Amino acid sequence: MSAIAGIFRQSQGPLLNDDGNRIMQELERFPADDIQTWQKDSIFLGCHAQWITPESIGESLPFYDAQRQLAITADVIIDNRQELFERLQIHHKDRQEITDSQLILLAYHKWGEDAPKFLVGDFAFIIWDEKQRKLFGARDYSGKRTLYYAYQHHQFIFCTIVKPLFTIPFIQKKLNEQWIAEFLANPGLVDSVDSASTVYKDIFQIPPSHSITVTDDRLTLSRYCTLPEDTRLRLKSDHEYEEAFRDVFLSAVNGGLRTFRQVGAHLSGGLDSSSVASMAAKTLKTKNKRLHTFSYVPVKDFKDWTPRSRVANERPQIESIVQHIGNISPNYVSFHDRHPYSEIDDWLDLLEMPYKFFENTYWLKGIYEEANQREIGVLLTGQRGNWSISWGPIWDYYARLFKKMKWWRLYIEIQLFSQNSGIGRKSMIQRIGNKAFPTIYPSKFNHTSTFPVFINKAFAKKTQVHEKLQAQNIDPQGKLETDIYKIRSEQYQQLFYWNTTGTYGTKLSLKYGVVDRDPTNDLRVVRFCLSLPESQYVQKGMDRSLIRRAMKGYLPDDVRLNRTTKGIQGADGVHRMKAIWGNFIRDIEQLQKSPILQEMIDQDVIQSCLAIMKEKPKDAWVFQFEFKVLMRSLILHRFIQTI
Repeated sequence: MSAIAGIFRQSQGPLLNDDGNRIMQELERFPADDIQTWQKDSIFLGCHAQWITPESIGESLPFYDAQRQLAITADVIIDNRQELFERLQIHHKDRQEITDSQLILLAYHKWGEDAPKFLVGDFAFIIWDEKQRKLFGARDYSGKRTLYYAYQHHQFIFCTIVKPLFTIPFIQKKLNEQWIAEFLANPGLVDSVDSASTVYKDIFQIPPSHSITVTDDRLTLSRYCTLPEDTRLRLKSDHEYEEAFRDVFLSAVNGGLRTFRQVGAHLSGGLDSSSVASMAAKTLKTKNKRLHTFSYVPVKDFKDWTPRSRVANERPQIESIVQHIGNISPNYVSFHDRHPYSEIDDWLDLLEMPYKFFENTYWLKGIYEEANQREIGVLLTGQRGNWSISWGPIWDYYARLFKKMKWWRLYIEIQLFSQNSGIGRKSMIQRIGNKAFPTIYPSKFNHTSTFPVFINKAFAKKTQVHEKLQAQNIDPQGKLETDIYKIRSEQYQQLFYWNTTGTYGTKLSLKYGVVDRDPTNDLRVVRFCLSLPESQYVQKGMDRSLIRRAMKGYLPDDVRLNRTTKGIQGADGVHRMKAIWGNFIRDIEQLQKSPILQEMIDQDVIQSCLAIMKEKPKDAWVFQFEFKVLMRSLILHRFIQTI
């Protein structure tokens, strides 16, 4: 994978200055296997290359095809190479050597601006079409790779990261107040509901699932992929569904292993990452390679305060997985000297923007550092598995049966679930009734606590941020949508859910030369999972039924069939901060004096949160709303100080 950059001067004539080289110089803080540029008349393209796949070694990028009069620079790993070879009728003797960027160029030559529809993988690319005098590019469907741009003074300037764009004299560091308002007003992890915006007013990004076309007189964004699609898979038996799932999932996992370097994987005690690791370890064994896994564990003196249904230290479950799978070199990492507060400045420098996922930053970055030291090129994850391979919400499915009056099927399911779980049928019926008809069936499971609204009221009114969030069904006090099927659909339809993972994944990879690949997010896997009947996901009193059945033999039963506990990561975040808690409190008190923060944040809310947090710190505060408010405010304050 790579960092790419370029400039297109829309008015006829050559580029007049050295802007392209200044952009490339800004990328030199990242490691590179090769750095190349290409320039012709009004177009400049650059690539700061990190070689990951065998085909990328020695790759000429940017690449100019003189016959077709097309040039490309690309940050890409294509996973459906064999399919593209057949569609593009590429001769067998050329297939092993052809690069992923050349495949994209050939796809564009054949299909034009429809080319991204045929690509599966993680990518961001820009093509210069000399004959038509236009730039065309795209970002993969889930935005796994970033691509930012500025469009001013008849010039289009793009780069994988933001900072190099500010080397262009007319591009200024102006804060985007609308983006900041959404960052503050949205209680969830989404930064902005505008997937093309950034924290800077003059900098934009190509949204996930979008292509971009720039000609002499216009810039156009177009969405090329929309999920879920109206396709339904109908097979004859559960066994056939399991076999079909294993085939598509194994193909995705094996695609993620395409590197000449070592292979690593995040591994928790859950179903998603362990399923990925199991498939990967078996394939790597045939190649005489071992899978290096990395598992976060709390510091030694931490005492688990979480509910009985949660597990803060999953090491016993992970050890069971490692022993069962084999061919794994496990690494259990805690990074005892790190915590959410200590990582703020490094992450702001890396991300180039404020962030919300502070609970995981210290171990997430630490794992990339460990992977880099072990010469790992690919780090597998199962991050999106909850919405694809391990989908199967049992209460919502039963509520659907209730609503549709599928009484006999519901009766059988209740019987089996009650036997498996020990939960009484009366209690089950009450919970199902509440899910189906919440106004008729009151429930003890209703969650009443609300997220503090800490955006300054005048700032909220000025930006109309509450109206914008409500238009996207986002409640400013954190009230969640109760229909899990609607939530799942929005996870794939609403593109703003994707930007956070793509942003930190791209920028961590540039810093450490390690690329994360998520087979549970592979477009073929997602399409397959979205096409299945719901009865494949919940059946015989078992939630997440498909993955539990399909992984029989691949995972130990104590993990595969576990329904009583769920891992929770980062639960020791406040515990780690106890020694520097006073510094944290003083920082919050200091930010209250900032004039710009006073305009953006409600100081009364900050003061009330601070009054609670001034007490002796408690471990359970790490997931408490008041702690989130203070950490998000501090992160925003630190970011603004860097501008």
